Amino acid sequence: MNTHTYSVIMAGGIGSRFWPMSRTNYPKQFLDILGTGQTLIQQTYERMLRFTPKGQVFIVTNAQYKDLVKKQLPEIGGDQILLEPARRNTAPCVAYAAYKIQGLDPDANIVVAPSDHLILKEDEFVRVIDLAVETAANNDVLLTLGIRPSRPDTGYGYIQYNEGQSLDIEEVSKVKTFTEKPDLELAKKFLESGDFLWNSGIFIWSAKSIIKAFDDHLLEVGQLFQEGADLLNTEKESEFIGRIYPSCKNISIDYGIMEKARNVYTVPAEFGWSDLGTWGSLYTHVEHDGNGNAVVGGKNVMMYDSKRNLVSTSGDKLVVIQGLEDFIVVNTDNALLICKKDDEQMIKQFVAEAKIEKGDKYV
Repeated sequence: MNTHTYSVIMAGGIGSRFWPMSRTNYPKQFLDILGTGQTLIQQTYERMLRFTPKGQVFIVTNAQYKDLVKKQLPEIGGDQILLEPARRNTAPCVAYAAYKIQGLDPDANIVVAPSDHLILKEDEFVRVIDLAVETAANNDVLLTLGIRPSRPDTGYGYIQYNEGQSLDIEEVSKVKTFTEKPDLELAKKFLESGDFLWNSGIFIWSAKSIIKAFDDHLLEVGQLFQEGADLLNTEKESEFIGRIYPSCKNISIDYGIMEKARNVYTVPAEFGWSDLGTWGSLYTHVEHDGNGNAVVGGKNVMMYDSKRNLVSTSGDKLVVIQGLEDFIVVNTDNALLICKKDDEQMIKQFVAEAKIEKGDKYV
């Protein structure tokens, strides 16, 4: 284990596409979505410990989730929880962590990962991370893990890479372009070409390289943290972050830096990855019955003349479903969702309209 390895788990999202199970005050990363007995953030934390010293795993989350993080990850020290006073997407999140970690260890190498992804082949994941960390430690590069696509999925961003243009390091290739969530026809072309990968949203770089990238490509964000870098890791950190964070540009690390930088590389990989971004993605990773129906959480679900549905419920409530095909059915204490799987992208719209018409109680 490299003693200069640090991990940053991004855990500030609200997971609106997993409504009504995921709510603003209790989003999906804090839920046992898969029914394994562990929440997604707990699984992610344990995965990071396989290549990161325990005291060097940091959680970046919204201030309102501080108590949830402490409850679910009691081993994490208070100084390892980075609280965002406002939601400003992933670039400010990455900057905050990078400047804080650099202040602790100028030779740090940083692995950045979302808190709510599924990784089935953890040994292979650790092997790829070790390769990426070694590469980042010895080169001025920004690395992203690319997933070899198995289908023309329109819900993922894509990376085009040049296999021949590498650092003379086996498995590491130069990134050529990024494409956000293409339509189906374009996704099919990407799959046929053989030189596109899914963008996993998992990044590896040295603290020096990512801070240099902020200076070069997103100075308006980097400068805010640079001006108070000496306040990080002191008792004045919280006040400083509370003052500058609302001024940060609301932008993702992909748009702000990765799509602009010329030193971006990828490690094409296959380790059983899914971003678990939607109910449909969950459906592909849970057990199905003979009719293709999947039940998550519930013990008393009876289905008749029904095929290829995903049903999520809890407790002992009896749920009887007849005549449904290709639907998502999610039952919670105060909300019920019945939605065609093909229309699941509308769930975010449902949430927005429910908030306007019914208030915060249901979102």
